[in-house]
Amino acid sequence: MHELSIATAIVEQAGELARADGADAVSAVTVRVGELAGVVPDALHFAFEVAREGTALATAELVVEQVTAHAYCAPCAEEFAVGMPPFFWCPRCDRPSQELRSGRELEITGVEPVPAPR
Repeated sequence: MHELSIATAIVEQAGELARADGADAVSAVTVRVGELAGVVPDALHFAFEVAREGTALATAELVVEQVTAHAYCAPCAEEFAVGMPPFFWCPRCDRPSQELRSGRELEITGVEPVPAPR
């Protein structure tokens, strides 16, 4: 289950980002996960709960934004979803696509710090 190593990296990076902004704790982390990234969102959620224990993210929520895989066909300028399993054949002109436009993302897009007490 490589999701545990991914979750550990998310916890470490989100903690570093929070500390750089002067926060001691994080309430939520948002990540974008592409359909072709090879990451199972449910497994990532489970692994995140394990990886966050004892860290600045101990009570943080993981928000996963799933990104649909899209390819682009240059000859006819068609962008299309490739599906799962991926099929890179253009539905408009019946040619193979050479360009994947989205679907391999695995990135942190947001870290919400816990508000400091007043």
